[in-house]
Amino acid sequence: MSFAKSFFVLATTAAIMLPAVPSQALAGTGGPRWTGGWSTAVQRPSPGGLPGSSNWSEAGFERQSVRQVVRVTGAGAAIRIKISNLYGTAPLTVSGATVAKAATGAAVRAATLRPVTFALRLDAVVQAGQELVSDPIALPVAALDRLAVTLYFPGATGPATFHDISSATSFRASGDHRFDPRATAFTEKSQSWYFLSGVDVLGRTSRGAVVTFGDSVTDGTGSTLDADNRYPDQLAERLVAAGKPLTVLNSGISGNRVLNDHPLFGERALARFQQDVLDKPGVRTVIVMEGINDITYPDPVVTAGQIIAGHRELIRLAHTRGIRAVGGTIMPFKGNPWLYPDGTAEPFALEQIRDQVNTWIRTSGEYDAVADFERALLSPADPDRLRPEFNDRDGQEGDWLHPNDAGLNAMAEAIDLNTL
Repeated sequence: MSFAKSFFVLATTAAIMLPAVPSQALAGTGGPRWTGGWSTAVQRPSPGGLPGSSNWSEAGFERQSVRQVVRVTGAGAAIRIKISNLYGTAPLTVSGATVAKAATGAAVRAATLRPVTFALRLDAVVQAGQELVSDPIALPVAALDRLAVTLYFPGATGPATFHDISSATSFRASGDHRFDPRATAFTEKSQSWYFLSGVDVLGRTSRGAVVTFGDSVTDGTGSTLDADNRYPDQLAERLVAAGKPLTVLNSGISGNRVLNDHPLFGERALARFQQDVLDKPGVRTVIVMEGINDITYPDPVVTAGQIIAGHRELIRLAHTRGIRAVGGTIMPFKGNPWLYPDGTAEPFALEQIRDQVNTWIRTSGEYDAVADFERALLSPADPDRLRPEFNDRDGQEGDWLHPNDAGLNAMAEAIDLNTL
């Protein structure tokens, strides 16, 4: 029996033995249930939103393997992966996939390599505009385990549904290297995720998932590459240390807005809330931090009232599904070179809008709880500016908008775990 075929038999047997559990199985049933363990918000193919950035989404893949490393935030006896062709214009053929515990770089721990099947087949076709969930994969995981998912595309995929700014390295190799535990063949690198949109865990102990929903600060723009130091990552670490069995899912998109779409920065929050929050398995709470890009983008100009109305709709959507909504205040941005081009002028109108939205989040009582990120990050000497220690990057000045790893940790610390 060939290596690939023996893996197929193992995976097929495991898929049959594992119980079929609905994605939205209710807590308290006593049996295992699926909960989101890792996820990302997918976007249309584009050249990328950062100046000078590049990625593989517009060209897509052909006769290539793509290995992507992610960290799950919950424990389980088995996992399953999700492949998204949401923004594809034609069916996507995946000739096969594997998952393993990650080692260093593109290498994986060979003893943990598992094939992935879809309806008991090694290959799969994901229709345009759709997402496909794999069969259960018999790979037990612990919270904060790093996994490597490898996808092989035998033919031209066309432009790829992807997530632009991942703050993680993805790897590409020519040919089929799904079962190759070594890093040698994976000579190309990217800082985006492609087609992979989620990893769910099957377990008995999870009390559900917390979705962090927002823009670049939630996404982790500016955090240390491959360090898992985004604020949702550090929140997950706090929950694990506290013995609270909640997973954390990151649904941030850099540049995202509440009210308006953008070809580089995703669909507006109101349009993507269904797929990026409500449709995630086991969601219990959502932390919303959106609005800074509505305030700072010059076209179209929006008011505090319009942003607040958008937040109210997000709260309503969450509550209709029994999901708790936590409001995150918008952090300072004074000194940002794009907003303060001469280094001194202060856009008072923008600051006033931010203050009005934050006051509403804190005092209206419409959110179930508040995560006061602004107060955790602001400088006591200048409340419209980040603390200098949250802006510094290895002795270099940051952009006064995206907190460094220490600032992102301060955000995670600002969240009362009991509100989740």
